[in-house]
Amino acid sequence: MLFEVWAPEAESAVLRLAGEARTMRPDPERAGWWTAEAEAADGDRYGLRLDGGPVRPDPRSRRQPDGPDGESAVVDHEAFDWRSDWAGRGLPGAVLYELHIGTYTREGTFDAAAARLGHLAELGVTHVSLMPVCPFPGVHGWGYEGVSLWAVHEPYGGPEGLKRFVDTAHGLGLAVVLDVVHNHLGPSGNHLPAFGPYFTETHHTPWGAAVNLDAAGSDEVRAFLRGSALAWLRDYRLDGLRLDAVHALADTRALTFLEELSAATDALAAELGRPLALIAESDLCDPRTTAPRAEGGLGLHAQWNDDFHHGLHTALTGESQGYYADFARAPLAGLAKTVTHAFFHDGTYSGFRGRRHGRPVDVTRVPAHRFVGYAQTHDQIGNRALGDRLSATLSPGLLACAAALVLTGPFTPMLFMGEEWGARTPWQFFTDHTDPELAEAVRTGRRREFAAHGWTAEEIPDPQDPATRDRSCLDWEEPGREPHARLHAWYRELIALRRALPDLGDPDLGAVRTAYDDDAHWLVLRRGELRIAVNLGEKPATIPLGGGGRVVAAWLPVDPPGADGTLRLPAESCVVLSDL
Repeated sequence: MLFEVWAPEAESAVLRLAGEARTMRPDPERAGWWTAEAEAADGDRYGLRLDGGPVRPDPRSRRQPDGPDGESAVVDHEAFDWRSDWAGRGLPGAVLYELHIGTYTREGTFDAAAARLGHLAELGVTHVSLMPVCPFPGVHGWGYEGVSLWAVHEPYGGPEGLKRFVDTAHGLGLAVVLDVVHNHLGPSGNHLPAFGPYFTETHHTPWGAAVNLDAAGSDEVRAFLRGSALAWLRDYRLDGLRLDAVHALADTRALTFLEELSAATDALAAELGRPLALIAESDLCDPRTTAPRAEGGLGLHAQWNDDFHHGLHTALTGESQGYYADFARAPLAGLAKTVTHAFFHDGTYSGFRGRRHGRPVDVTRVPAHRFVGYAQTHDQIGNRALGDRLSATLSPGLLACAAALVLTGPFTPMLFMGEEWGARTPWQFFTDHTDPELAEAVRTGRRREFAAHGWTAEEIPDPQDPATRDRSCLDWEEPGREPHARLHAWYRELIALRRALPDLGDPDLGAVRTAYDDDAHWLVLRRGELRIAVNLGEKPATIPLGGGGRVVAAWLPVDPPGADGTLRLPAESCVVLSDL
């Protein structure tokens, strides 16, 4: 077996395999690389020592049995017995479901989560979107402080556990997307700086020095990140990757890392004969993120649309703090703009940013499925002071309206785990840092952040307290009880309609029409022969549709529009109408 490591500044390198030291030699064909040949089997422990320093884990480690600071272990990917014959599933027509392995079940493992995947198949979901699973300190955490970008968090079940999860999902017809983080690592357990210039002081990010995408040595850093991404898709048979905060990737090179990654992913998809997707998280409101590379874009396949979320959240809750302020002046108008133009900020002035923001989308050319629409995500729940979901303050009727707009809207819909039954469990920010100083810094920083908004330290859940994670675990008894059971049935009905009615899958964003009344708090979405009407107000609404129609689905009993073309919609309710 070939062991190799990139360490361009090192004068010596040693492989420590199963307790035995072996000298590594410079690779004559690759500057800065060291290699050694040795017999090794699946599970064998090893580490790397540079210039007589401490033994460290392999930067390209496929497994960290004892956590980020322990020795690495050999993984034989060919040994896994895949059961499902999976041809893949593309994004058009998809319904995504964001899932955190550590809190989807109280056990917090791949196997326990896999046992609950039948729930998602029955719901009608097509893609499970996993939050990060790279190793991080401790047992429980969100995963965005991961290290060892080629490995799998051992407490979740390690590499074998992830493969069993993916295999089970594929057997149920579910594709699997994985959230990967390229914009920062660690900080705890991050050994990359000891090996080479993986970070650069040329740029700074909220997490410190930037990942080196454009300074000296960045060719190898890009190859490291690109190889990791492709390994997830190939070795674990994943169907796509969600790329965290791509706007935080500091990259000034003419050919950007994201273009390189999208080209490599498309090539791998052609090689494997199944569709692969890259979904970006970006707050730039820039259609070039998903524009084809041949047209000067980055070539990613979809991007999260926070503008849709912000417009919907503001319309539902009336909140106006932070970035919601830009949407609060006329919530329904803002929401209507997002469902017809994708971005609210398309070159318009953002008071939150104090400048113009965004760029228009050519709705005549860009398919709607390139934008992911949602009412809730891990970010939009967990980054609130108490991790409260919409269900903590909204009525079942308003939750049903949110579902209607997400699941019958033009974008690729995404749900956050438990949303489909209005879970009452919060989803809070939790960590399990083993470094006491880092743990205290995170705890203090969290309390300081929300103190500026009027919260006391005692009100903010302690991220390091195991009870914070425990509170965030889904309660799987809720779906069988009211009002959860009724809401769950509504989600299932809407997803079935999306699959059955071609108008709901129409990718033509330019064909979407809206009508709304900000004062009365109602909005109507027109999609082909269908009209989706929502009344977010506390009083019944009289909505002039200008035509008739039959009721296809309704949250509360409602009569079809009368002869005068007027729809009378109960408070906090919604209806899907068809002209046919």
